[in-house]
Amino acid sequence: MWARCPPSDRRRRAAAPTDLDEASAEARANGQAASASESEEGQREVDDLRRTSLVSLAVGLVMMALMYLPLDLDMTLVAPALLIAATVVQVWAGRVFYRAAWAAARHGSTNMNTLVAVGTSVAYGYSAFVTLWPTLAARWGFQYHLYYETAVIIIALILLGRWLEARAKKQTGAAISALMGLQVRTARVIRDGLEQDVPVETLRVGDLIRVRPGEKVPTDGVIREGRSSLDESMLTGESLPVDKGPGDEVIGATLNTSGSVVFEATRVGADTALAQIVRLVEEAQGSKAPMQRLADTISGYFVPAVLALAALTFLGWLLLGPEPRLTLALQAAIAVLIIACPCALGLATPTAIMVGTGKGADHGILIRGGEALEQARRIDTIILDKTGTLTRGTPTVTDVIPKGGLSDLDLLRLAAAVEVGSEHPLGEAIVARAHELGLHLPKAENFASVGGQGVRARVDGRELALGNRALMEHAGVGLDGLSEQAEGLARGGATPMYVAIDGREAGVIAVADTLKPESRLTVEQLRALGLDVWMLTGDNRATAQTIADDVGIEHIMAEVLPEQKADKVRELQEEGRTVAMVGDGINDAPALARANLGIAIGTGTDVAIAASDITLIGSSLRGVVTAIALSRKTVGVIKQGLFWAFAYNVLLLPVAMGALYPVFGVLLNPVLAAAAMAMSSVSVVTNALRLRGFRPPRDAREILHPSLRSRVGEYAYLATIALLALGVGFAALALARPEHATGTGIDAPHHDTTHSSPTHPTSGPSPTFGDILPESFRPLTAFHHTHSWSG
Repeated sequence: MWARCPPSDRRRRAAAPTDLDEASAEARANGQAASASESEEGQREVDDLRRTSLVSLAVGLVMMALMYLPLDLDMTLVAPALLIAATVVQVWAGRVFYRAAWAAARHGSTNMNTLVAVGTSVAYGYSAFVTLWPTLAARWGFQYHLYYETAVIIIALILLGRWLEARAKKQTGAAISALMGLQVRTARVIRDGLEQDVPVETLRVGDLIRVRPGEKVPTDGVIREGRSSLDESMLTGESLPVDKGPGDEVIGATLNTSGSVVFEATRVGADTALAQIVRLVEEAQGSKAPMQRLADTISGYFVPAVLALAALTFLGWLLLGPEPRLTLALQAAIAVLIIACPCALGLATPTAIMVGTGKGADHGILIRGGEALEQARRIDTIILDKTGTLTRGTPTVTDVIPKGGLSDLDLLRLAAAVEVGSEHPLGEAIVARAHELGLHLPKAENFASVGGQGVRARVDGRELALGNRALMEHAGVGLDGLSEQAEGLARGGATPMYVAIDGREAGVIAVADTLKPESRLTVEQLRALGLDVWMLTGDNRATAQTIADDVGIEHIMAEVLPEQKADKVRELQEEGRTVAMVGDGINDAPALARANLGIAIGTGTDVAIAASDITLIGSSLRGVVTAIALSRKTVGVIKQGLFWAFAYNVLLLPVAMGALYPVFGVLLNPVLAAAAMAMSSVSVVTNALRLRGFRPPRDAREILHPSLRSRVGEYAYLATIALLALGVGFAALALARPEHATGTGIDAPHHDTTHSSPTHPTSGPSPTFGDILPESFRPLTAFHHTHSWSG
C-alpha cells in the first residue's frame, strides 16, 4: 500500500538535512511576529481613538454644564479654566484633523478634516482671544461669546464615529486568525518504519501520516491503509460524515471520527485546501471597498464652498459694508465658519449607527458597523446556503419503515440499542430519536463496527445488522421491496439505513438534515423585500430541486464544490447584482467575505462569523429578514439626519453672511444662530432615537403593505421637525430686529469705544450697532444667560 513512497526514498527524506525545516520555522516565526506587530499597531490605533474621543466628550459635557446650568458663576474666573481644557483637547485630540487637513492641502484638496480643523480653530481662537484680551476685543467690537465647548464637542463626536469604524475594521482580520487556528500543529509521520510526531510545517509531499480516532487530519492526502468516517462539515458544510477507505482523498483540518488510517500527503503548506480558503478570504476582504459615507461625498463640495463663502463675506463687508467695516467683516466671516462647523454632521451617522446596532443586538443580530448597514440597504440578491442555514445542520430521523410484522417503534428501539455503542452521527440521530420518544433501549452485546458499511450487535438474543446496502449484501440479506423505498428516500435527500434481524430484512430507517420550520416563511419575506433568492448546495440537482420546492426558492446552484462558492457569488456580482450571502460553515467563509454583505448563522463556525458583516446569534433564519429591514431603516435615518444637518447649515450660512441686512437691516445674533444650530443637533439625535421603536415585520404581507399608521407616523415626525425649524427661523428673524436684539442694528454712525470695557460698560438710551458692540461685554458675571452653543 505504501509503494508510492519506496523505503529507500523515505529513509533519504528522514535523513535529509534540516536546513529547510529550520528555514520554515524561522519564516513562520517572522510571519507571526509581523502579524503580531500589525495587530498591536491596529489595537493601538483603536485604543487611541477610544481614549481621545471619550476624554474629549467628557470635557465637552462638563463645559456645557458650566455654561448652561444656572450655577451663577463668575465667568471671568471660569473662562481661563475653559481655555486650558479646550487647549488640551484642541492640541491633543484634534491633532489628527490638523495632520489630515495639512496633507490634503499639500495636494491642493480639502475634505471634512479641513472643515473640522478650520471650524474648531476659529471657534477656539475667537474664544481664546476674547478670554485673554477682553478689553482689546471690546475695543475692536468683538462680542464676548465663548465657543470652547463647540470646538470640543465637534472633535469628540467625530472621533467617536471614527473609533466605532476603526473597531469594526479591526475585527475583519478575525476570519484569517480563526482559519489559521484550525491548522494542526503536529503530524504523526511514518519514517523508516517508525512513527514520530513532527511539526506540520516540515511535512513533504509523499510523507505517510497516521491519523488516529478523534484526531484532525494534518494535511491533504490520499488514504493508503485503513477505513474510517471523517467529519468534513467544517470545510464542506455537510453535516453527515463521509465513509472513506484506500484511494479516497482526505482534507486537512477535518476530523477523523472512528478508525485509524494511514494516508499519503499530496498537498502541504500553501497548497492545501485550508490554505487556499485563507487566501480566498484575504482576497475577498481586501477587495471590498469601504463604505462611501454620504457626508464625505458632499463635504468634497461643501468644504471648499464654505471656505470661499467665508472669504467672500469678509471681502464684501470690508469693501461695501458700513463702519466699522473691519469689525463687521471679521464677525461675519467668523460666523460663517462657526455655523458651518459639522456638529450635527458628526452626530448624524454615529448616533444612528449606535442606536441601530443596539436595537439589532436586542433582536440577536450583531452588525459590524456602518459599512454593513449601507450594504444591507443596497442588496438585491441573496444566496442561502442549504446545510445549517435552510436546514438544521444536524441529521435527524425522518422515516421509519418496518417489515415483517414489526412496529415502527420496535424497529427504532432495536436499531437505537445497536447504535448506542456507535460514534457515527447517523447512529447518534437514531439514538436521539429513540430518547425523544421515551423508548427503553435494551443492552447490546458483541458490538462490532464494519468500517464504511455499518454496525453489528446482539440485542435481546437476536443478531442485528444496521448499515448501507454493502453491509446487507455482505451479510447475504435480501432487500425485497425495501430497495425501491430506500431509493425514493435517497432522491428526497435522506440517507437510508437498512436493518436486518437474524439474517432477514426488517426495515429501513431514513436520516436526513431537515428544513428549519421558519425557512419557508423567511424566503417569502425576503422576496417581499424585493430580493432575488438563490439556494446554494453541494447536493445533486434533483435533491436540491426538492428542497427548493419545499421552501419556495426558484433559483438553484447545485453540485457546487466548497472552493467554488466564492466564484458563484462573483458570477452574480459580474451580472451587476449586489449580493448577500448567508452561511455557517468554514467553506462559506470565502463566499461570505466575497459577497457585498455576509450574514453568518451564529450557531456555525467562528470562521464564518469572523468573515461576515452581520452575525445572527441564534440559528433562526428570521433574523436575516430582521437584519435587512433594520439596516434599511437605519440607513434611512442616517440620510435624514445628514439632510437636516446640511439643510440647517445651508439655510443659516446666507444669514450669517448678512443676507437679511438689505431687507431687515439686521445681522444674525450669535445667540440666535447658536439656538438654530442646536436645533439641528436635536433633530438629528431625536430622529436617530426613533429607531428604538423598530420592530421586525411579522410576515410578508406587512412588508408589502405597511400599515397606514406607520406611514403617516414617519412623515408626521419629519413634518413636525420641519415646522419647528421654520418656527426657530422666524423667531430668530423677529428677535434679531434692532428694537428687540442686542448688537444687530447697523444703520448708526461709528461710536467711540475707548471708554468701554467688560467691567465698566458704556450705558445709553437705545444704542445703535456702533454703540452696542463694545457694550456686549456688559454681563460678564451673568454670562450663562446669554452664552450660546453653536453646534
